[in-house]
Amino acid sequence: MRTADRPARFDAVIYPNQSLGPHAFVLLMSVFGIVTLGLSLVFVHAGAWPVSGFLGLDLLLLFLAFRWARRESRRWQRIVLDEDGLHVEVGDGRGARRYWRFEPYWVRVQIDEPPTRHSLVRLSSHGRTLRIGHDLTPAERVDLARALRAAIAHDT
Repeated sequence: MRTADRPARFDAVIYPNQSLGPHAFVLLMSVFGIVTLGLSLVFVHAGAWPVSGFLGLDLLLLFLAFRWARRESRRWQRIVLDEDGLHVEVGDGRGARRYWRFEPYWVRVQIDEPPTRHSLVRLSSHGRTLRIGHDLTPAERVDLARALRAAIAHDT
């Protein structure tokens, strides 16, 4: 996007909040695994052995849900305004990237006033619209839109 000899006028990277770190995830799954094993043994001893299978299924679904949340927490968005234009790069949790470039003179930065939790920052130019800021709070989205507008106004 930019080189070291051309500093950016605006550079922001947006990451979602992470639910758990790797050590907390291992601890949580260990505690739930031990509890599940203990309950399974109680039900098997009482003669209700099919319940232990459902408890194991619950543990598996919990593991998959946290794994999905961890992958989603690796998403990011980078917005850069430099001499070459306004660049937006988006990475998903699987490593794929998408890239957009806007001419700063023509781009419009919009957000709903007053913002709601569903309001996103919209970059519009020549019939194309890109929504950014999914992982920000409404107040942070307003701040992003204002800062981006100021940087573009200073640039043009």
